[in-house]
Amino acid sequence: MPVEFLGIGGTHDGSETRARSGGVFDKEYTLKLARAHEDHGWDRVLFAYGSGGPDPAQAAAYVATKLDKLQILLAHRPNVSYPTFAAKTFATLDQLSGGRLTVHFITGGNDHEQQREGDYLTKDDRYARTREYIQIVKRAWTSDEPFDHQGEHYRFADFVSDIRPVQQPRPNVSFGGSSPAAYAAGGAEADIYCLWGEPLAQTAEQIEAVQAAARAAGRTDRPRIQVAFRPIIAPTEELAWEKAYRTVDAIKARTAGGQQLTRRHSLTNPENTGSQRLLSVAAAGERYDRALWTPTAAATGGAGNSNALVGTPETVAAALLDYYDLGVDILSARGYDLLGDTIDFGRYVIPIVREEVAKRDRAARAVAAPAGDSVAVDG
Repeated sequence: MPVEFLGIGGTHDGSETRARSGGVFDKEYTLKLARAHEDHGWDRVLFAYGSGGPDPAQAAAYVATKLDKLQILLAHRPNVSYPTFAAKTFATLDQLSGGRLTVHFITGGNDHEQQREGDYLTKDDRYARTREYIQIVKRAWTSDEPFDHQGEHYRFADFVSDIRPVQQPRPNVSFGGSSPAAYAAGGAEADIYCLWGEPLAQTAEQIEAVQAAARAAGRTDRPRIQVAFRPIIAPTEELAWEKAYRTVDAIKARTAGGQQLTRRHSLTNPENTGSQRLLSVAAAGERYDRALWTPTAAATGGAGNSNALVGTPETVAAALLDYYDLGVDILSARGYDLLGDTIDFGRYVIPIVREEVAKRDRAARAVAAPAGDSVAVDG
C-alpha cells in the first residue's frame, strides 16, 4: 500500500525548544516552511488550531494559492462554527486548492481551552456533537437537494450548498483521540484515524480498537491509520543521541519553574486520554522498540505529538517501517527546528521509507500473482 508523509504547516518559527522570533503569523515564514515540504517529498501539511492562534483556514488558503502540489490538512473544532457554514468554508478551500483538502476534526481534550471559545459541553458530549457535525458536513458536501436536520446538537431546514468540493464524492475526514468515546466517533466517521506515536504493541492495540469501532458502526471499510512522531536525526547514532539530550535540555529550560509551553496544555495534569497515555508510557521507560524515546513527551506533559524517534536516517526510517508493517500508511513527523528538520527528514528519511515500501509492495504482488504468471520487478 502507498505511504504518505504529513508535516506541519507552522505559521512561525517557534517550537518547544525555542520561542518564536516574530509574530504568531509570519506570512513569509509560513510559505517558506510549506515550500520546503513540497520541495522535499512531503505529501501534506497540517494547519493546527488553537483558541488564540491564527485562523488555520486562511493560512491554509494562502499556502494553497501559492503552491501547486502540497496537500492541506485543516484542523477544525466543531464548537467554533455551525456545520453548514463550515461545509461551505471547506468546499471553498477545496476549490482554491484544486482538490487538495482533508479536514481534521478536533473534539477537544481540555475543558478550559474549549471554554475560551464558549464551549461548556462535557468531553463525551463533545464527541457526540463532533459525530453529528461530521455527518452534517458530509451531507452538505454531497447533497444536490435541500435537506432538513434535527439532531441532538443542531437543527436547521432547507439547506443546500451552492459550492461543492472539487473532490468527489467529498474530501476525506480525519479524526483523532484515544478514549472509548473517540474510538466510537472516529471509527464510525473517519477516513483517516490519527494516533500519537506510542510503542509498537500499544499502537497495535489502538489500531484494533479503531477497527473494532468501525465494525461496530457497520462499516465494511476501515479508516486509514496515521501515527505522529518527533524525529531527531543525525549522521551517526552518537550524534543523534547527543542532539536528543540537547533537545530535552532546551525544553526543560523553557519550562523551568512550571512555565507552560502553551496555554492549551498542562505540563503536569493533562485531561485528554492521549496525553495521559504518553505520560504513562514515559513513566514506564525511556526507550522502546527500535528508536522510540519518551523524555520529550515527559518534558512537555505529553503535549500532542511529543514522542521522539532518535537515530541516523536509516534507523529512523527502519522504525517508521515497523509502524508501516502494523498497518500505518500515513506517517506524521515534525522536528524541533521546523524548517531545518523538514528539509533533513525529506532529504534523508523519506526516500528510504518510500523505497522500502515499494520493495514490500513488489514482494506482495509477487506472492499474490497466480502460479505461472510473471511479475515485473524493477531493477
